[in-house]
Amino acid sequence: MAYTTEQLLDFLDQELRATWKGERVVLSSADRIDNPVLSKAIGADKLSKVFAIQDFRAQIHDYQHQHGVSGLVWHTCQFRGRSLRVPELHPQLIAIPADKAALVTAKSTVVEFWRQSIDGLRLWMAGSAPQPTTLEAVEERIAKTEWAELAATRSELYLTLCWGDPKDCHCDWAKPESGCDRIIATAGEPSGIKV
Repeated sequence: MAYTTEQLLDFLDQELRATWKGERVVLSSADRIDNPVLSKAIGADKLSKVFAIQDFRAQIHDYQHQHGVSGLVWHTCQFRGRSLRVPELHPQLIAIPADKAALVTAKSTVVEFWRQSIDGLRLWMAGSAPQPTTLEAVEERIAKTEWAELAATRSELYLTLCWGDPKDCHCDWAKPESGCDRIIATAGEPSGIKV
């Protein structure tokens, strides 16, 4: 029987702790960087820790592929007395093909929760300087994206509209093949809190 997503996350956590305690060593870490000055500046100990974690994470990702273990975790988004359990890709795992299908399937429920929760709130396109937007503009973006993610603070609801590879969609370098747009719904101006 294959390990579960939760078990893989536990393994990653245990390995991370062991690595930072110095219980894991990668002897070839200095050879993995082409720049000897950079290698010396960072130091063999730090490089060893980075590559030990990177190597272990790659083994976990291979295991996910081989055994079809999901990289999705579920959390409950609560806003204005309402709640919804939503899936999201854990940042330490990869998405298997079934994961993207699950994200796409959940889109309509996520978007409906968002629509029912934004009454009386102003909408903003997130960015270094958030810009006001309209419900019509957001609806156009919703129609063009593959899946949606939700997060909330006490006074703000965040709708993230995503496309492409779930592992890369939050990285600016992945655009235009993968990406996401974030909408903030709040009574006033966005707080600038990173959620």
